[in-house]
Amino acid sequence: MSLPYLEPLVQREPGERQIPEPPRRGEPGGPPCGICSGKATKALWSDENWTLHAPVGGSLPGAVWIASREHVDSFSDLPEHLAADFGRVVARAERAILSLGNVGRVHLYRWGDGGAHFHVWLLPRPLGMVEAAGMMLPLWEDVLPNVPDEELAAAASRVAAAM
Repeated sequence: MSLPYLEPLVQREPGERQIPEPPRRGEPGGPPCGICSGKATKALWSDENWTLHAPVGGSLPGAVWIASREHVDSFSDLPEHLAADFGRVVARAERAILSLGNVGRVHLYRWGDGGAHFHVWLLPRPLGMVEAAGMMLPLWEDVLPNVPDEELAAAASRVAAAM
C-alpha cells in the first residue's frame, strides 16, 4: 500500500499577540452576531433560555451546539437563572445524543472565541473508538472524513426531537 505524498510538518512560530483582542461576533465593534441576525444555523430546538443547533461540516453525526439566547461571555458571566438551568439543558441534550445509539460518551466543550452568545459543543465519541477518548475527540473530529451535512442535520434533528 502506498501513501499519497504528504507535505512534512513544519514548525512555525506563534504570531504576535493581539492586545486588546479583536471583538467577537456580536460585540461592539465586531461583526454582526450570527445568532441574532439569523446567519447561524437555524435552531432545531429552543426554550426560553437556550437554542440547539446542528453543525455545518463535521465528522460526528449527533454533534450539536447549544447557545444562550442572551449575549453572555463566559461561565463566570452567566446570570444565576442561566447557570441554574445549564445543567438541565445539557443533561437533556446528552441523553438525546446517547439515544442515537453507537455513542460511547458525549463530550462537552466550550470554546468562547467565536461569538458573544455563551455556547457549548456536545460531541459524541463513537462507541469503541477509545483512541478518541478525552481531549483527543476534537482532534479526531478534525481529521476524520466529513459526513454529508444532510447526515449531520438529520442526526441533530433526532437529538432535537428527543429533547
